Amino acid sequence: MRVVITSRMPAVAEELLRAARLEVAIDEVGHDASEERLEERLIAAMAGADAAITVLTNPITATVLAACNQLQVVANCAVGTNNIDLAAARAGNIVVTNTPGVLTEATAELTMALLLAVTRRVLEGDSMVRGGGFEGWHPLMLLGSSLSGKRLGIIGMGRIGRAVAIRARAFGMEIVYFSRSRADEAESSGARRIGFDDLLETSDVISIHAPLTPDTHHLVAAAALAKMKRGCFLINTARGPIVDERALVDALENNLLGGAGLDVYEDEPRVEPRLITMKNVVLLPHLGSATVETRNEMASMAARNVIAVLSGRQALNQVG
Repeated sequence: MRVVITSRMPAVAEELLRAARLEVAIDEVGHDASEERLEERLIAAMAGADAAITVLTNPITATVLAACNQLQVVANCAVGTNNIDLAAARAGNIVVTNTPGVLTEATAELTMALLLAVTRRVLEGDSMVRGGGFEGWHPLMLLGSSLSGKRLGIIGMGRIGRAVAIRARAFGMEIVYFSRSRADEAESSGARRIGFDDLLETSDVISIHAPLTPDTHHLVAAAALAKMKRGCFLINTARGPIVDERALVDALENNLLGGAGLDVYEDEPRVEPRLITMKNVVLLPHLGSATVETRNEMASMAARNVIAVLSGRQALNQVG
């Protein structure tokens, strides 16, 4: 049986697949093209394949699935599966899997890195030193914002949201959250569930950890941004389209927010040009799960899902 891997990833995936006596082809599809062109590349890459290990930048549409009718399983090397037409996969009896849980800690750590970088003006300080502008200590130089005693509002209290809450509490922050369901584990540690508007209006920092769905697309748009507490910091390590990027830039330009820390963007890899020039914005290239340990485990989990399905067993992490 033949497995296609559509992106470069840790070698453990290929090693596990070959150890299971599966034929492996690595065909890097890329992401720098229109969806139609990417569909063509994917169809060519996955022709005749029994399984595919994919990534979030691969549009696994109904067109792709219909053309690759030998597929038994698509193993997405990510938690999210919004790049895959799940209804079309079900109709074609194609199993879809993801890699939940393994990137929780890494993404929570990066969230805190962004939070600290933007509130304490870390990049501005680094730029000052590298540019020769540091002329000695001064009591008013690059004053930032403390976290202790401040309110962190978390949008989406799933695994990652809870991991962020634990870390933020260690900095002395009060934790509130907005989520579809009550997070008993988080509440037992002191977090409080409140309404969306209340969270917007009272939080000093807002961190997004919700999945991308039709309900959360542009959840944070102009109306929500206008309700935020003046000087609030916004952190997004979830999905870019949850935030209306142009509305965010407008809010920053009008000094409604204190700053933003972003790891994801509405139209990746494109970034709203006005964000690039803003000193109170920290921008990262989608590094949420980018640790050696996490990426190895994601690749391993994707491969083990493929092996299970092609061996006639239940997938470890089937979606839907």
